[in-house]
Amino acid sequence: MLEAFLSLPRRHKQAIAVAADFALLMLAFWSALALRFETWNPQLAGYGWQMLAAPLVAIPVFVRLGLYRAVTRFMEDRVVFVVAGGVTLSVLLVAAMAALTHSFGLSRGVLVIYWLLATFYVGATRFLARSFLLRAERGQDDRRRVAIYGAGQAGTQLAYALRAGREYLPVAFVDDNPAKQKTEVAGLRVHAPHKLASLIASKRVDEVLLAIPSASRARRAEIIEAMDGLHCKLQLVPGIADVVSGNVTVDVIREVEIEDLLGRESVAPDDTLLGRCITGKTVLVSGAGGSIGSELCRQIVRLQPSRLVLLERSEFALYSIEQELASLCARRNLSVELMPVLGSVTHQRRNELVMRNSGVQTVYHAAAYKHVPLVEHNPIEGIRNNAVGTRRLAEAALAAGVETFVLISTDKAVRPTNVMGASKRLAELILQALARKSGGTTRFCMVRFGNVLGSSGSVVPLFHKQIAAGGPITLTHPDITRYFMTIPEAAQLVLQAGSMGQGGEVYVLDMGKPVRILDLARRMVHLSGLELRDQAHPDGDIAINVVGLRPGEKLYEELLIGDNVEGTSHPLIMRAYEQEVPWAVLIERLESLDKASREFDYEKVLAILGLLVEEYTPARHGDGELLWRTMNRPAKGGAVVH
Repeated sequence: MLEAFLSLPRRHKQAIAVAADFALLMLAFWSALALRFETWNPQLAGYGWQMLAAPLVAIPVFVRLGLYRAVTRFMEDRVVFVVAGGVTLSVLLVAAMAALTHSFGLSRGVLVIYWLLATFYVGATRFLARSFLLRAERGQDDRRRVAIYGAGQAGTQLAYALRAGREYLPVAFVDDNPAKQKTEVAGLRVHAPHKLASLIASKRVDEVLLAIPSASRARRAEIIEAMDGLHCKLQLVPGIADVVSGNVTVDVIREVEIEDLLGRESVAPDDTLLGRCITGKTVLVSGAGGSIGSELCRQIVRLQPSRLVLLERSEFALYSIEQELASLCARRNLSVELMPVLGSVTHQRRNELVMRNSGVQTVYHAAAYKHVPLVEHNPIEGIRNNAVGTRRLAEAALAAGVETFVLISTDKAVRPTNVMGASKRLAELILQALARKSGGTTRFCMVRFGNVLGSSGSVVPLFHKQIAAGGPITLTHPDITRYFMTIPEAAQLVLQAGSMGQGGEVYVLDMGKPVRILDLARRMVHLSGLELRDQAHPDGDIAINVVGLRPGEKLYEELLIGDNVEGTSHPLIMRAYEQEVPWAVLIERLESLDKASREFDYEKVLAILGLLVEEYTPARHGDGELLWRTMNRPAKGGAVVH
C-alpha cells in the first residue's frame, strides 16, 4: 500500500493532499461551530456557504504559498508558518466576503476557533504523515545509517541532502549545545555527545558525520580524539569557506585525514613576504614535479611571476605539472609564461645557461632524493643528487646572477643517522659557505622542516592503503615519533621564509607537537570504523606488526642542531644560527667527494661524507650500497667481480 502510494506521480499526490485539506478545513469549520454554540448538532443555517467558502478560499492561498510543493518526507518545520499564514488569509477573505455581501452575521468566535483548528488540523496531519513515512522508510531502508555531529545549519542541510540520496540515512543528531539537546531538528532527535556510544548501539549507526564546518581545527581535533575507541567510522563535511566559494557542496563527505587529527590552526600569510621574491619576477623551481615542488609551483603561479621555469628530471612529472599549471592559469586568467626544462640539477653548465638566458631571479631548490631506506641502499646516487647537485645548481645560480636561492631542507639533516640526512646537511653547509664567499651577490638561505602529509614516501598514505587492504599495518618501532605539516602549509612558509633571508640563514618551521606513529595508526584504524586486533581483541579487524627500524631510521626527529635560535616576524618561522664550514676548507673535500662518487668508490664516499658532516653517526642497518655488494660478491671459482 505504502509503496503504491509513493510510486504515484507527483501531481496525483498533490491532488490527494488538496482533497484531504478540503475535507479537513470543512471539518475545522464545523468543529468551530460546534464548540462556539456548545452542541454537536449546530444549526448550519446561514453558515453553509461560509463552511464551503473557507476551504475554497484557503486552498488557492496554500497553492500560492507553495504548501503543495513541499515533499512530505523532507518537509521542514517552517511549514507551520505557511499553514498559519494561509489560514489567516483565508479567514480574512471569508470575513471580507461576509461583510461585502451583508449576509447573515458571522460570529467572531467561530472565526477565531476555526483559525486555531484549521491550523492544527492541516499542520498536524502533515507532521503525522512525515513521521509515518520516515518510520516506514527506516524499517525497509538499506542505506548506511549515520549520526550527524552538529545540529546547526550545515548539519540540517546535510540531513535533508542525505535523505534525498541513496547512500546514507540520517538517524540522529549529536550536538554540544545543551539548548539543542532533547529537541528535534529536521525530524531527528538531538543527543548529547556523551551519549554517542549508546546511540551508536541503539540506532545501529554505521558512521558519524562531523558537520561543524565553522569549528576551529583544534576543536575538530578534540571531537575526533573523543571519538577514538568507539569503533565507528568518522567522516567530515567540508569547511564553510569551501561551501561559500562554490568549490564543494555541503553534502560532500570526506575521510578524516591526519591534518584533522593534528588540530593545527592555520596562520594567515604575510602577503608582502609571499610576493617579495616572486611577483613580476622570473622564478625557477627544481624538482617541480615532486610533492613539495609541485605545490610550490601552484602557489607561485597564483602570485603572478612573469615567468616560471620548471626544472624536472622526470618526463611524466614535468608534463603533468605543466599541464596542471597551464589549466590553472587559464581558469584564473593569469599571465604567467611557463617554461618546462627537462634535466638534472647536476648539469651545472646547462642550468647556468637556462638561468642566464631566461633571466631567473629566484630559485627554489626542491629536487632531492628523500626516501631514507632507498638512499641508504643507494648512497652514492643520493649524495650526488642531494649534495653535489645542490652545489652545481647553486654555483650555476651564482654565475647567472640569481638574486635569491632557497634550499628545501629537512629535519633529518639534524644530527643525521642516515645518508639522506647527511647529504641534506652537507647541502646546507655548501649554501652557507657560498653565501659567505659570494659576499651577498646571491642570497642563499635554507628552510628546514619535518614530514609533510601526502608527500612521496609519507607513512600516512601507506597506512591508508594497508587499512583498505585489510591490514596488517607495518610499524617500524612502537616508540617512533615524527613531526607533521601539510604540503600547502609547508610550501607557503617556505615562500615567506625565503623572502626574509640576507644570506646563509637556516630557517626552521614550527612543526607543532611530535606525533607518536603508533597512536596515529591506532586512531586511523578506529576512525575507519574498524577494531584493532591485539591481545585484548584477538578477533579485531586490523593488526599492527612491528617490523623493526628501517636502514638509517631514527626514533626521534629534531629540528635544531644547537640552541642558538631566534624568532622572526612570522610566528611559525624561526632563524637558527649553526656551525659553518668555510668555503676554502669545504671545496677541497667536495672535489674529492665528487671524484670518488664518479669513480663509484663507495667506501671513500662515505669516509669523506663523515669528514664533511662531523655530526653524522651512521646507524648501520643492512649492508649499505646495493651495487657495491654485487661488485664485491665472489664469483664462481672464488674470484671477485669488478
